[in-house]
Amino acid sequence: MDNPLVIGRSSGILMHPTSLPGGRLGSAAFAFVDWLAAAGQTWWQMLPLGPPDEHRSPYAAQSVFAGDPALLADPGARVEPSERDAFLRRSASWIGDWQAWGGDVDDQVRFDREWSALRAYAAAHGVRLLGDIPIYVAPGGADHRAHPELFRPGLVAGAPPDIYSDDGQHWGNPLYDWPAMRRRHYRWWAQRLQRSLEHFDAMRIDHFRGFVSYWAIRADERSARNGFWQRGPGAAPFHAMRGALGRDLPLVVEDLGVITAPVRRLRDELGLPGMVVTQFGFTPGDDASPHRFEHHPRHAVVYASTHDHPPAAAWWAQASEPERALAQAAFARAGVEQREPHWALVELTLRSPAATAIVSAQDVLGLGDDGRMNTPGTESTANWNWRLREGQLDGALAARLRALSERAGR
Repeated sequence: MDNPLVIGRSSGILMHPTSLPGGRLGSAAFAFVDWLAAAGQTWWQMLPLGPPDEHRSPYAAQSVFAGDPALLADPGARVEPSERDAFLRRSASWIGDWQAWGGDVDDQVRFDREWSALRAYAAAHGVRLLGDIPIYVAPGGADHRAHPELFRPGLVAGAPPDIYSDDGQHWGNPLYDWPAMRRRHYRWWAQRLQRSLEHFDAMRIDHFRGFVSYWAIRADERSARNGFWQRGPGAAPFHAMRGALGRDLPLVVEDLGVITAPVRRLRDELGLPGMVVTQFGFTPGDDASPHRFEHHPRHAVVYASTHDHPPAAAWWAQASEPERALAQAAFARAGVEQREPHWALVELTLRSPAATAIVSAQDVLGLGDDGRMNTPGTESTANWNWRLREGQLDGALAARLRALSERAGR
């Protein structure tokens, strides 16, 4: 098996490029790679790179193939005709869709040029890039407009009612016509993964359970309450992607939430690691939770927190006394001795049996709720807006994280 996420023990930091000082690539991105190397980290995990929607959400990108031109450090850089022609040949499977939507080709040439330089620099410093593939595309985006034959008319995506929401979640993304995808041998999915791997060394697949079954909502419904379950395609898209790639898939699947036995079976049948989240492991009475530290499998990626959850310090501040007691008991069993709770949660995450451990920049900085990247189900102006200050991740934090990572065998 050559999935780099489960070979040996490694660790990394989750931070989207929009959170860099200045919110762009260029010198700030190279400086962050330097910091990761100094901190002994192997991975820089990011969110999707596509042009975001009006709410700045990278999970509603206007193309799942194009890079966000707003990330360019030098948006006015010259593009030579020969470079443009080479890019058009290399990107023939999707660039026409982007142009038809109104996207600029030269911006994509610039994006790939800047990204290639960053990726090469990261590789030279022992840092790999971990990306994110949302399961769905944005309504009215380039992918949806160019390939209406791949989507089901009159239905949109969401999530059913649960203990958090009586109405469920109405996402509004177009749903795939999976039989139409099958007739085309899932070629669109294979091309999508191949494009993603032009930018990243491995990818996280969002909302993995949707490949087993997904919640469908009639487009005229205002809430998700009256939706209904539909059967997904199962393993077939992954087999097509593996065939196109010619090797094992370098993927981790997002299998959070209420996950059924068929979802777990599909994950294991495909041999893909799933996710566990440290802060989910302290729910009183939920002794069987896969997020409990003692239940973490080696074949997994563990997160202290994710972009959809409060940073470690914010979680601790909001935690109940029973939750804190369970956390402190876990710290003691694992030999964690940190005075600050957020560092204790970071170290516990690093000590997990899981092959790869990811903590967010906000976890390391000990930020509160003001450092949260996203609150799901809201359109808050704070979402997707957090940004690092120049020099905020300093040498002392790098040294401390390196020492904890090395102590955990990473």
